[in-house]
Amino acid sequence: MSLQVEKLEKNMAKLTIEVPAEEFDAAVKAAYNRNKGRFTVPGFRKGKAPQAMLEKMYGAGIFYEDAANAVIDASYPKAADECEDEIVSSPEINVTQIEKGKPFIYEATVALKPEVVLGEYKGIEVEKTEASVTDEDVDAEIMAARRKNGRLITIEDGPIEDGDNTIIDFTGYIDGKTFDGGTGKDYPLMIGSHSFIDTFEEQLIGKKAGETCEVNVTFPAEYHSEELAGKPAKFDVTIKEVKRNELPELNDEFASEVSDFDTLEEYKKDVRAKLQEKKDREAATQNENKVIEKVIENAQMEIPQAMIDTQARGMVEDYARRLQSQGLNINDYMKYTGMTAEKLMDQMRPEAERRIKTRLVLEKVVEVENVQVSDEKLDEQLDKMAASYQMDAAKLKEMIGEHEKDQIREDLKVQEAIDFLVAQAKLA
Repeated sequence: MSLQVEKLEKNMAKLTIEVPAEEFDAAVKAAYNRNKGRFTVPGFRKGKAPQAMLEKMYGAGIFYEDAANAVIDASYPKAADECEDEIVSSPEINVTQIEKGKPFIYEATVALKPEVVLGEYKGIEVEKTEASVTDEDVDAEIMAARRKNGRLITIEDGPIEDGDNTIIDFTGYIDGKTFDGGTGKDYPLMIGSHSFIDTFEEQLIGKKAGETCEVNVTFPAEYHSEELAGKPAKFDVTIKEVKRNELPELNDEFASEVSDFDTLEEYKKDVRAKLQEKKDREAATQNENKVIEKVIENAQMEIPQAMIDTQARGMVEDYARRLQSQGLNINDYMKYTGMTAEKLMDQMRPEAERRIKTRLVLEKVVEVENVQVSDEKLDEQLDKMAASYQMDAAKLKEMIGEHEKDQIREDLKVQEAIDFLVAQAKLA
């Protein structure tokens, strides 16, 4: 295999990769062996027709696509390793020569890691985010605990209130006609959850179990179904059941049941302390982000679009995996929400660009400040990882290869750079 690298504008490059003829011919032969069982030729048992006969019948290039994919999969990683510049995008492949008996030649257009020129990065001035806990914060946290520990009671005759759990039947009409998705039976609806459009839930407040009422709403202009977007609709709603979360009394007994403390006063102090810890962490993160954003603003770099697209694609794949873990296929999600793959990529691109700039700037700070991470700090990090995975630390260290350790070390350097920038910053 031979490699030629041509630098292009905007941190792009074209890799011209040439694979010897014998390797391509071998890939064609392998493609024939993989696929010959699909062909039936008169005079031959299925899968026994010679390669030359199949090529004569179906064209010389019948196995080229399969062979080309195999050759590219095998050769591109080697070419990327040989390239002196760091490649930061998926390749765009263009085959320029494909013929038996001749070298296989293709081009891979890729993005290269851009150079970063730091501007002012020490002593950055930003407005400090303060972390304060109010009495209202404490009350809200305790109210959430009361709701969690409440019990549902059936409301036989009283009016529906905000926060009640209802079971309803409904039928929706637009211009006097029913529509897809506009009918529900024994549907559970929590008032105030805003899971229904417009003011649907609010219009049920004050109604009672057993009542049938009319609810009038307007679908949002940006609704995922074009047939419904912006349209006024009428729903006939029957309220079949109303349940309310009866909250426990706020006293020492409640405190002892939901915490390790005997009195309400002690419980409140603990809630305040934990909220303060949480807000301190959030404030620290916000201050870090402000400093990093300012350093990015002062830096110069040219991010190739292909690099952003690759990052965004990875984020879409991560999102799909998260949905899958919740039992939802991404294709079903897009169908339900009216989303498309293109729209999802467009949504991801700004965050993808921000992540890229953040990492590039922090890596540049690591380089300029010669940030180092000792073996001891690496061991400490591996110990923390083992504890989080509930694994034996020694066993985890055996499992992790040198490449993974190097990546963890680089991540630790980046965190050290963040700590350095924040320590140098002026938070006013």
